[in-house]
Amino acid sequence: MKKRLGFLTIFASLSLLLAACGTDTTENSGSSSSDNSEKGSDTFRVGLEAAYAPFNWTQLDDSNGGVKIDGNAEYAGGYDVEIAKRIADGLGKELVIYKTEWDGLVPSLQSDKIDAIIAGMSPTKDRKETIDFSENYYTSNFVMVVKKGGPFEGATSIQDFSGAKITGQLNTSHYGVIDQIKDVQKQPASDNFSAMRVALESGVIDGYVSERPEGISASSANEKFAMVEFTEGFEAKEEETAVAVGLKKGSELTEEINKILAEISDEERQEIMDAAINNQPAAE
Repeated sequence: MKKRLGFLTIFASLSLLLAACGTDTTENSGSSSSDNSEKGSDTFRVGLEAAYAPFNWTQLDDSNGGVKIDGNAEYAGGYDVEIAKRIADGLGKELVIYKTEWDGLVPSLQSDKIDAIIAGMSPTKDRKETIDFSENYYTSNFVMVVKKGGPFEGATSIQDFSGAKITGQLNTSHYGVIDQIKDVQKQPASDNFSAMRVALESGVIDGYVSERPEGISASSANEKFAMVEFTEGFEAKEEETAVAVGLKKGSELTEEINKILAEISDEERQEIMDAAINNQPAAE
């Protein structure tokens, strides 16, 4: 009898333990779902590279409006950060910046690790198949960044780069338009702009395609670089030269963000960009 009672006691204890474990799992799952709710959260989680000046960069302190990068001792600054601040204020939320590799931004958005991508991203047709976008918050044009004093500094047409070694960032329209140059030596795409700047300075490439703000940034940060603007330039749709906020499909934030962006005048947007160009780290 004692053995049987002992067995029943152990069985009852195990049953209570398993029931408790089951309850904990359900509660954790529920809280996780709640934490990721766009409307319910007090934070606005933004993903960016922090490596694409003047749109976004990494710096060591909070100077010039830098925002602390989550889980990192460094800070993020730049045009995108300033736009993100205005959106966060308009939403009544605290801005949280996540530094993420370019190819990891969309997956981070789709998996609810971030609420928005504000990273100089163009709302291209291909991207719109997987995520939504706000209205554009900046529009630019394509340029080429080359060595100052080199054979391509005086180029006026993209065809002047025939035979040249040219690259652009991976999975961007910058890289795609290179094919418009006849007989170009199209180089493998680069993961980021810092790598392209190193490749250009070392002579591995003759130039890389970028947007005008980054071209100004590159030539300002490094006296060895020059930005080439064209009289006969790349053919591109507005969706390829504009940038917008990337949002999850069906996001409840899209309408609110569009209202906030509509209140930022073209003049103010240009002032923000000019300040970003002036404030960029010299080593960027």
